[in-house]
Amino acid sequence: MLEPPAARMKGACQFAIEAARHAFHTRCSNVIVLDVSGLSPVTDFFVIATGTSATQMRAVANQVGALGEKSNFAPFSTSGQEGESWILVDCIDVVFHVFNGDSRPYYDLDNLWGDAPRIDWRKDMPPTRGAIK
Repeated sequence: MLEPPAARMKGACQFAIEAARHAFHTRCSNVIVLDVSGLSPVTDFFVIATGTSATQMRAVANQVGALGEKSNFAPFSTSGQEGESWILVDCIDVVFHVFNGDSRPYYDLDNLWGDAPRIDWRKDMPPTRGAIK
């Protein structure tokens, strides 16, 4: 049975927030969530983060994929795992991007999708900084 669109959208937003928090708690910086639902025909939310190293980026991408599976947003595909600049985890309704420090300004998704509203993923976040498991 399919979820009603409003419920699916709410779930996707919550998953995007959880993915952003996880990225933050695993040492990613400059984490943002963009609501691209009115702008993109293929997804509803982008989570964009900057990683510290290729190893850390791969680990975060894998962990976000696992989080997606638990949240009913299993990854459809991933890209860039073999590289060191940009890893993408496509969970259909939510696309998670983690860049290295040089690639993020080069691809500049923040400005490319600058018309998209930003979601405050820090709202109601506990003050502790421990990894989400």
